[in-house]
Amino acid sequence: MNIQVIKGNGEKVLYDAEKLKQALASSGAGIAEQENITRQVSSKLYDGISTRKIYQIAFDLLKKESYKTAGRYKLKNAIMEMGPTGFPFEVFVGKIFERMGYEVETGVVVQGKCIQHEVDVVARKPGEMIMVECKFHSNNQTNCSVQVPLYIQSRYLDIKSAWEEKYGTGITFKGGVVTNTRFSDDAMNYAKCAGLVLISWDYPADTGLKYWIDKTGLHPLTSLISLNKKQKQFLLEKGIVLCSQLNENQNVLREMGLTENQINKIIGEAWILIEM
Repeated sequence: MNIQVIKGNGEKVLYDAEKLKQALASSGAGIAEQENITRQVSSKLYDGISTRKIYQIAFDLLKKESYKTAGRYKLKNAIMEMGPTGFPFEVFVGKIFERMGYEVETGVVVQGKCIQHEVDVVARKPGEMIMVECKFHSNNQTNCSVQVPLYIQSRYLDIKSAWEEKYGTGITFKGGVVTNTRFSDDAMNYAKCAGLVLISWDYPADTGLKYWIDKTGLHPLTSLISLNKKQKQFLLEKGIVLCSQLNENQNVLREMGLTENQINKIIGEAWILIEM
């Protein structure tokens, strides 16, 4: 189809049905479902349509087919909805590191050799300690420039010096940055050279945030279709960031004035979504 599509950054490109199919496939849609939805989306296209509008059309169609597939298709946007503050994202990243086998503290003050530092996540397991800075962006066009890893590396080196004095040199110490968007090429090149860990939505290849969410089942509650924006924000402010936390926090759902039927629907959707 010779349809001009406008990307989030304003760039105009030709519509590519294969890219839509790939996005549907990564969310778990079968081949027949991919073909059906792509065909329906294609019938609604027009010159100058935004990629956001295409996404919304496909998502609405997916909801009719499967809550689970729709929730996974919505995953990247669901991470964006964890704002506007960075706190829920920090908790979310901490939960991922816990599933990796680390003991985790979030929002801690760490004494460096020279000064104290506020650290988003400190993760420990035998023989390894890592300090992690979380960079949350509400706009998916906002990338982390090289200034971010440069700054974090200087903080990490100060903390590493203090950790070596306290714990000895028999432990592997690491510094890292996790973002919900992407890093610039300079940021990635600098981090490789400096030995700094970087994790973004799709970096490193096959082990970015999307990989860990799929691997661990730690889907953010913002993926849920049965919660509106105001309800999601209320839960995030309570420190409830994961679908898997909802079952043990049913009283918080009742605080929101939800009926038992509504609560059961929400928890049911959450379990369908995180099913491995």
